[in-house]
Parts: sequence; C-alpha cells; structure tokens
Amino acid sequence: MPLPTTSDFLPHIAYDSVIFGFSKGQLKILLMEYKSTGWLALPGGFVGRNEDLNEAVKRGLKERTGLADIYLEQFQTFGNLKRHEPQVMKTILAANGYEVENDFWLLDRFLSIAYYALIDFEKVTLQPDTLSDSIAWYDIEDLPELILDHQKIVQKALQTLRENLDRKLIGGKLLPERFTMKELQQVYESILGEKLRRTSFQRKMLGLEILERHEKLFTGKSHKAPYLYSFKE
Repeated sequence: MPLPTTSDFLPHIAYDSVIFGFSKGQLKILLMEYKSTGWLALPGGFVGRNEDLNEAVKRGLKERTGLADIYLEQFQTFGNLKRHEPQVMKTILAANGYEVENDFWLLDRFLSIAYYALIDFEKVTLQPDTLSDSIAWYDIEDLPELILDHQKIVQKALQTLRENLDRKLIGGKLLPERFTMKELQQVYESILGEKLRRTSFQRKMLGLEILERHEKLFTGKSHKAPYLYSFKE
C-alpha cells in the first residue's frame, strides 16, 4: 500500500480521538498498538484535501469501530513544540517497511485537533488500521504509557467529559437505549472516579426530568426487579 501524500491530505493538521466505551462497570478507551514497536496510541488520522474535518474524524472512527452514527465532541487543539518527535513516526513507518527521507511530510510538525467519542461498547466491531497490530479496549483507570502527548489528550478528554456530564446527557450515549438506574449510576461513577449515594443519585436524575421510565427488568425475584429507563428525546 503506497504512503499518503500531500496531494491527498492537508499537511501539518491531524486529529486524535479519545473513544470512550462502558462495560462491566468500567469506563474504557480504545488504543492502537503500532506494528513491531509495542507503542500504544490514540486512534488518529489526517484530513483529506476534499474532506470536512468532522467527516475525516467520522471516517476514521467507522474504519476502526464499524459504527457510522457516533457522538463526537471536539474539545481542544494540541500544538506544543514538544509533541514534534519525527523519529517516532519514522520508526513506525520503518516497522511497516517504509523508508522515508528526513523531509517527508509525515515527519514534519503537526497540530492535532482532539475529539472525544461516546459509543455503545456492545455494538463495536474493532478493526486495526494498516500501521497497527491491534486495537483494543483499556480501562481508563489502568492505562499503559502512550506515545507523544496522548496521555495529556486523554486527561483533557476525561476532564471535558466530567464537565459536560449532565448538560449533554452523556451517560445515555454509553448505554443501550434502555438501561437501569444502577447502570446509569455506574457510568457516572466511572467517569467521575468516585462512588455516589444511590438514593441521592436517583433523586437527582429523576429531578432533572430527562428520563422516561419503562417496564421492569425481570431477571429474578419480581419484587426486586428494577425499572428500565431511557433518555427523553
């Protein structure tokens, strides 16, 4: 496969995506492992010359998750001089059989526009890109070391997620269409990194008048069956 050129993509502009999912009470993000390096990174990419920025990000996410309808939020641009480490990209390309000159455009300085995405963990079909051995979920509380400034990007994404938690109904983007109050509380606790009182949380969520209650979820004793909820449109 030929390397991309500046005839196809805009130079100096990239995007990185912090893709959040939720499973078994844990908030997770997707990370890629570059071939033959052991280096982990956020899924990212470049913007085509005839492509909107948001469409470029959606394209990259669909290629890696199989999902087209994804909640996306742009949260910050990262352009610190220290993030420019051409040897990192040169090593990644060499590991994939590409030897490039020192003035190759992918070794130049890039500004990265960062997005976070919220997806239903159960609907994802993971697919690594051409430069990667794998793409997998990692617990937000136990992340390995990431390349460049990707650790800072994750931290800023999580901070933004916490700030938007109620206002943008974020919890509903990480859950199936219908969920229990316990499952919703687990999402909030995993994002906030702290335990919440069940009665206080339920009172708060019902008081916001953003939930619609449905039938009970019967899985055992009927008197203990929890109600199912969904977010109002």
